[in-house]
Amino acid sequence: MLKTQKLRSGEVDMCNGPLFSKIIVFFIPVMLSNMLQLLYNAADQVVVGQFAGSDALAAVGSTSSLFNLIVSIIIGLSVGTSSVVAIHFGAGNSNSVSRSVHTSMLLAVICGLIIGAIGFFFSRPLLILMDTQPDVLDNSVLYMQILSVGLPLVAIYNFGSAILRAIGDTKRPMYFLIISGIINIIFNLFFVIVFKMSVAGVAIATVISQAISGAMTVICLMKSKGSYKFCFSRLKLHKTESLQIIRIGIPASIQSSMFSISNMIIQTGINSINKAAVSGCTAATNVDGIIYQAMNSLYHAALSFCGQNYGAKKYGRIMKSFLYCSLIVTVVGLIVGTLAFLFDDQLLSIFIKDDPKAIAYGKERLMITCIPYFLCGLMEVSCGALRSLNHPVSSLVNSILGACVFRIIWIYTVFKASPSVYSLFWSYPLSWALTTAMHVTLFLFFFFRMKKRDSYLAAHEHEGENYKASA
Repeated sequence: MLKTQKLRSGEVDMCNGPLFSKIIVFFIPVMLSNMLQLLYNAADQVVVGQFAGSDALAAVGSTSSLFNLIVSIIIGLSVGTSSVVAIHFGAGNSNSVSRSVHTSMLLAVICGLIIGAIGFFFSRPLLILMDTQPDVLDNSVLYMQILSVGLPLVAIYNFGSAILRAIGDTKRPMYFLIISGIINIIFNLFFVIVFKMSVAGVAIATVISQAISGAMTVICLMKSKGSYKFCFSRLKLHKTESLQIIRIGIPASIQSSMFSISNMIIQTGINSINKAAVSGCTAATNVDGIIYQAMNSLYHAALSFCGQNYGAKKYGRIMKSFLYCSLIVTVVGLIVGTLAFLFDDQLLSIFIKDDPKAIAYGKERLMITCIPYFLCGLMEVSCGALRSLNHPVSSLVNSILGACVFRIIWIYTVFKASPSVYSLFWSYPLSWALTTAMHVTLFLFFFFRMKKRDSYLAAHEHEGENYKASA
């Protein structure tokens, strides 16, 4: 399809032409979009930290790991959409693209409602399980419950933007988040400063902005002219496409969840230290979270570029896509991580007002995680490349063993023996390096096995054609 038809607005031909420049053009809007989405929660924390006090900041911060766990399930499921649409789009199968789009959008609504209900009704017991400080528990529960109401909207945006990314359109999802992000900040300030709503105010503002980004994404898909055009009347769970999306999406969702669960256990360790540690590490989470979004954007690039070329059976471009994404993520990670390390005081001061002890805890975390963050980027890229080759379970197992299990063991051994922020966060760079090594090894194994198999089949098919011609 990509060779014979003129590309429509927003589409990117990932199967032909220069790769490096196209990856750059693709990943920058994804990076900015990811950062903007992260800033929903960060904006909440800035506003409550500056205008509602440290207790309100601690209340919002105590929910970060739990809410990220819930959202990671949705984002993980949307990875199935991105991968399946990219493969069908690269193969030129318009009917399968259309069925995947309508299946995905219905799955988004169903998953959002189910996960939102779980978040709403189980937020209190989960926050208690995480050792949330008693004096901020009620506000933390309120914040979580309001955000849970908006989870169907989060699902619609993420599944819709996954469709757009799969065909190469990364700019429009970014524009939608810019608009909704500005609205989020305006309503944050309005509800907190004018109406003195504190935690509830920033939560309501976030839900309003999520509704706007979700609506814009749906309208964009409805107005599209390609095979990925969305129509409400065609919403249906198509069996083949549902199974394809679930086969990739569920392992991706479990993988994201396992990372978030290990982070929740780490958050529990932070909560057990003191309130200043919670505030400081919450602020630091927002800083290194921004670095992570830069790394994660190359994951989506590897998933889309390798996925489309996997569908088109262009193996040389699969390997080049993987290598280019690895190079770019290393350079970006080193630059952004070093800048965050050098300007840690200024960055932490955005989130924390007049609390030197909390800032000290935040600086301790950033000192350990910032510069090695490129290892996290390599882990993300190799994971996306492996998943694009239709091996989601291998990626899942690697991540569970290399990152999640390793971190949990670290917490109950090294951190237990020496409970401090310093000992706690060394688990991050070490787990990134271990998981990267495992992902790269399996990617290379499956890539060369697939290439050898298809070369063998092509040769024998050619022999069969010669035999028929001679007969």
